[in-house]
Parts: sequence; structure tokens; C-alpha cells
Amino acid sequence: MVTKSLHALLHTIVDYAGLFPPAMLPMDAAVANYAHYRSDPHAWMLGRFVVPVARLEEMEHAARALHAPDKGAHPWRLSALIGEDLAGDVARIAAFNGGSRGALIDAVEVKASRVDEIERIARAIPRDIKTYVEVPVVEDPHPLIAAVAANKLRAKIRTGGVVPEAIPPVEHVARFIRECYAASAGFKATAGLHHPVRGERALTYAENSPRGVMYGFLNVFLTAALQYNGLTRADAIEILEADSLAGFTFDDDGIAWKDYRVTLAEVTTVRRRFAVAFGSCSFREPVDDLNQMGLLT
Repeated sequence: MVTKSLHALLHTIVDYAGLFPPAMLPMDAAVANYAHYRSDPHAWMLGRFVVPVARLEEMEHAARALHAPDKGAHPWRLSALIGEDLAGDVARIAAFNGGSRGALIDAVEVKASRVDEIERIARAIPRDIKTYVEVPVVEDPHPLIAAVAANKLRAKIRTGGVVPEAIPPVEHVARFIRECYAASAGFKATAGLHHPVRGERALTYAENSPRGVMYGFLNVFLTAALQYNGLTRADAIEILEADSLAGFTFDDDGIAWKDYRVTLAEVTTVRRRFAVAFGSCSFREPVDDLNQMGLLT
């Protein structure tokens, strides 16, 4: 049985991004998968369906063909990726949400590499939509994350890709999490987080795929959770580099590692306000791996 603390850590954690690499599924297959996952025994782990604004009409067509989503049930929650036409995409989102489709865009994702871009994004997007701004982390992201927080937005980090060079160094990931915590900025992560713990794996599903050391989503979210206990830089890096959960304990009252502990209430707060979700082109891989580790049984 899943402990209460692990359930809180994993609740609605996976934003399904089947349209994106390495899966790159056609729209009808990705929509069908999401519809199926909503009735899966582990649907409590499922978050939003991720779709580019430019493909909203295509998504609607695919959903209608499946007679989904059911307008009488809980609406599908969507995270829409905004392209280069910020004003145009915001208008398309408003038009989409103004219809009766059984789906709602309540989050958006957009890239920015300058403070003035972040300020423009904040002015353009309605406050009732959660806005995640993907920022580069090669250089110190402090000014960008500070601007994200000052404008009441959220940050986003890309933690992998289909080539080894797309995987950021562990120090950069630790720094991003630390800066978000210091600024009280919520964040999500995307790319390369299909598996619970860090390890060397194929980066695509193709034969002879390049390989790389991928981050585990538990590594990332446990690092974020333990920031609430004053996690040191060295210990953050140790967690992010861990290839197992040795030393971690999950019980109904909280999560512990070394001398750190977060209560069940703190884990819930972390997930709601700080480490919000991760995007994955697979929902089955995270669930199946957790099952194999004995964490969901």
C-alpha cells in the first residue's frame, strides 16, 4: 500500500506530454492514451495533458473522434505551450476556454531568457492561468527566477533531451531548485524524467539510441521537498546524483533522509506551491518503474 507521504509526493505529478520527444506520438494516439490513463488505477498520479496552442484544434478533433472528454465529467486540464506569437496564442487560449469543450487550459508554458520578456509575459497572460516560464540554467538563473517570482509566475527547467548534451549538470539543477526556493517561486521540470531514480539509459526509443545519465523524478522532487529542512548544497547534489532510494524512508507521517525530515503536511505544501509537476512523454514508464520498485504496492 502506498504510504500517505509518497502519495502526497506523487499526486497529479505527471503532466502527460506524449506529443513530444522521444515518444512523438500522433495526436490521436496521445489523446487516446490520456483518455485511457484517466481511468487507470494510478490516475491519481496523472496531471495535465500538454499540447501546443498551435495544435488545439487538432486536439479537439481527435478528442471528438473518441467522444472525449465527457462534458459531464471533470474537465480535462490542459497545459498549453505558447509559441512566438504571444498575443495571438493568448487570444486563442481565451477563445478555447470560452467554449464548452469538456477541457480547460488552466496552465501555460512559455520560454524566456530576459527579464523584459518575463515582464511582457506577465502582462499578457491572465492571472487565473498558471504560467510556467522556461528559463536557461547554463548561467546563473537568479535574475530570471527573481523576475518570475516578482511577477507572480512560475519557473520551468529542462532536465534532459534526446542527446547527452541536453542534460544539464547536476550543479545547475541543484542551483535552479535552490533559487526557486529562495524566491518562493513554484516550478515544474520537463524532459528526461521518465524514471524514478537517476541512471544511464537510452535517450530515445530508437534502435542504437544515444545514451546518457538521466535524472530521476524522485531525485528532483525529493531534493525540492527537503529544501524545506534547509538542505545544504552538498546534500542536494548527493540526492540528485543518487541511483537508489537507499537511506530514504516514506511513512504515513512524512519523508526522512539523513537528519532531514518533512512532514506529510509539508510534502503536500511542497507539491502545491513549490515543486508542482514534471512533463513526461510516457505515463506508463513512471508508474511501471515505481511498481517494480515496490513503492505502489
